[in-house]
Amino acid sequence: MRLNEIDFGAAQPVEGYGPGFFRIGGEAHEAPLLVLPDQVRGWGGYDDVDTLLELAGQVDVLFIGTGEQIAHIPAGLRGTLEDAGLGVEIMDSPAACRTYNVLLSEQRRVALAVLPVG
Repeated sequence: MRLNEIDFGAAQPVEGYGPGFFRIGGEAHEAPLLVLPDQVRGWGGYDDVDTLLELAGQVDVLFIGTGEQIAHIPAGLRGTLEDAGLGVEIMDSPAACRTYNVLLSEQRRVALAVLPVG
C-alpha cells in the first residue's frame, strides 16, 4: 500500500478546533467563521444570510457546521441558499471540518460556515 501526504496547494485546511475557536493556517480564529480555500473571515451566524449568498457562483458546496452536535438550521435558510445555486450540507462542526478538508484536498470548490464547539 502506498500512502501519500495530502497536498492542499495554496488552500488552508482546518487544522483543529476547541471551545469557541478553529485553527486554520496556524492561527486560532474565533468562531463563528466562514472558511474558503483562500480566506478566513468572521460569520454572523444564521442571521448573516447575505454573506453566504455572496458565495453563489464561487463554490459548489457549502458545509454548515451547527456546533458540537448536528441541529436544524432556521426554516427557509437552506431553500434560500439552494435557490441561489449553492449546494448545502448540514452536519455537526467537527464532521463539517473533516468533510471540508477532504473535498478541499480534491481541489473542489467548497466553503465552510461553522459555529463553535463547546
